[in-house]
Amino acid sequence: MGVETSAMPNDESVAERIAQLREQLQHHAHQYYTLDAPQIPDTEYDRLFQALEALEEAHPELRTADSPTQRVLGQVLDGFTPVRHAVPMLSIRTETDTEATGALAFDARVRRELRLTDADPPVEYGAELKFDGLAINLRYEQGLLVQATTRGDGEVGEDVTQNIRTIRQIPHRLKGVKAEVLEVRGEVYMRRDDFDKLNERQRDQGGKTFVNPRNAAAGAVRQLDPNITVQRPLSFFAYGLGDVQGWNVPPTHSAMLDALQAMGLPVSDERLVAQGADGPAGLIGFHQAIGAKRDQLPFDIDGIVYKVNRRDLQDRLGFVSREPRWAVAHKYPAQEQLTQVEAIDIQVGRTGKLTPVARLKPVFVGGVTVTNATLHNLFEMRRKRVRVGDTVIVRRAGDVIPEVVSVVSAVPRASYVLNFRMPRHCPICQSTVEREPGEMNHRCSGGLFCAAQRKQALLHFAQRRAVEVEGLGEKLVDQLVDGGLVRTLPELYKMGVAKLAALDRMADKSAQNIVSALEKSKQTTLPRFLFGLGIRHVGEATAKDLAKHFGKMGHKDDENGGGVMHASVEQLLAVKDVGPIVAQSIRTFFDQAHNCEVVEQLRAAGVTWPEHEPSAEADAASLPMFGKTFVLTGTLPTLGREEAKALIEAQGGKVAGSVSKKTTYVVAGAEAGSKLDKAQELGLTIVDQEGLLALLNIEPGSLQDGSA
Repeated sequence: MGVETSAMPNDESVAERIAQLREQLQHHAHQYYTLDAPQIPDTEYDRLFQALEALEEAHPELRTADSPTQRVLGQVLDGFTPVRHAVPMLSIRTETDTEATGALAFDARVRRELRLTDADPPVEYGAELKFDGLAINLRYEQGLLVQATTRGDGEVGEDVTQNIRTIRQIPHRLKGVKAEVLEVRGEVYMRRDDFDKLNERQRDQGGKTFVNPRNAAAGAVRQLDPNITVQRPLSFFAYGLGDVQGWNVPPTHSAMLDALQAMGLPVSDERLVAQGADGPAGLIGFHQAIGAKRDQLPFDIDGIVYKVNRRDLQDRLGFVSREPRWAVAHKYPAQEQLTQVEAIDIQVGRTGKLTPVARLKPVFVGGVTVTNATLHNLFEMRRKRVRVGDTVIVRRAGDVIPEVVSVVSAVPRASYVLNFRMPRHCPICQSTVEREPGEMNHRCSGGLFCAAQRKQALLHFAQRRAVEVEGLGEKLVDQLVDGGLVRTLPELYKMGVAKLAALDRMADKSAQNIVSALEKSKQTTLPRFLFGLGIRHVGEATAKDLAKHFGKMGHKDDENGGGVMHASVEQLLAVKDVGPIVAQSIRTFFDQAHNCEVVEQLRAAGVTWPEHEPSAEADAASLPMFGKTFVLTGTLPTLGREEAKALIEAQGGKVAGSVSKKTTYVVAGAEAGSKLDKAQELGLTIVDQEGLLALLNIEPGSLQDGSA
């Protein structure tokens, strides 16, 4: 996994190698970011990138503006420079009639302007999506991206080149194009999943959240610091042209889009060459088809666009009031509406998170009637200043839970429900509600007992790395809980073959297999049992450390008997790698009487584990990997993650879940992600599977079937 740093024999061969690396990286970036069809793992892309970076560092005179290494230039601007568009960026007329008659009206206008009769054939149209983002003009000269500008007022925009360079979907150099000037117009937008992750990150950090993906995209493009822009996940679709010099524009709009796609620019596949307005192959059919799957699109649209396909007919139709007669935007119903907050309730999620929820006066948004919307957490609610009685904007996009975006008008203060507070006890199970220092979210501490968390608790307990009940998956747990057969963990062990066989799609043999798996799971270990309880912040490594330190669980009525259950915060802090937050979380869990009761009931059901295990600390100190921390990322060629972990731990090493300065080695396989990026940033030692086995002094041939 080394990086190429040595110079080539001469400047000519160095330049050739740099050109080769750039071509490879541009190809693979296009496959990944535009086509969503990666051909190489991330680690290999990173290796190529680092090789190019090293060569450019050694030969700065060979670095060019279109190099993949130049995505972020790093200069913070004082402001944006105005740019006059060579060809104005005009808007198109909006057809506000959201029914089929909107398409019929546009087609009728076009036919009338072209003086067509009923006997003439249908007009051919290009139909495409109307993206909800920010219009951008990309200016390429000799195929190289030299400038990017916003629409502005249509005549004058702003130079946002250095920010647009950070968008990986936008090529710095076009494929096979040497035109003197080719201006490509399109939309910068933010995918819904990227928008949700961005807002969640902002909420976790106590930062400002964004109203909708369009605002987030627009704000990112207009950042004066491109290093902030690059942290905002932006995407791009091309859909038109501006100034063109030295390139033969295809005779139809659809062929022009095909040509842009061939140049390496992202063009949406959701488009159609329609014949007239009527029928499934016409504008109406396209409008209805996109409307039916609008919620499943990964990004927001606020309508679709119809354009006369033939350029010669576009020229004949011309413009009126600076709007083209040959194009129109056909809207869909709005996904944001105004309504009133009637109450604020608390909802407990399956992981125990408490979320304030606004109960709304029913309103029709994005095709459904919405009666409640999330307020995310107490701090987000306070920031937006949402109170009962307020008129608010509610947004629903796709499958995303409706949310309150902002307050439009506040009711008089006398009408407020003053001093809204998060409850101190869970509204479902009455367990203590806790919020850790620096955390935005409040959580119920009754994971084993809380009905809202029942399914999650069962799945966590039964997983392979915990107590392991083979065959007890999500669908079966849904049936058990929804049917009232299982309400607590101990009730799992009361189920017989007859009850299970009566469930949907559960034959006698399958039911017997589950009963056998439950019986087998009764013989476990203390670390697995502790991990299976789902105590917040207690992962596998911490569970093992607790088991080694205390040797036993303890009993609920035996406070002087030692064990994890009765350990004080001070005693817990004495455990290796247990800090104040983890110690308090463990103590809070066992301070809930019902959690201790669940442990006793599981024991009574026959779940057992060896106690008084001898501490392995002294022996571990003599092992070769003692004191060394490993992080695993990606997929190794033959070793599974659990097998690799077992090999490391057998030699005294520790496997952590995240990369930090304390990490000794990062073991990277195929499709390694952000952990590898951070390891490279920190300058840590990175090894592959072969390197790991060498560290552990294990011959690859000694492993059977890829297992330890």
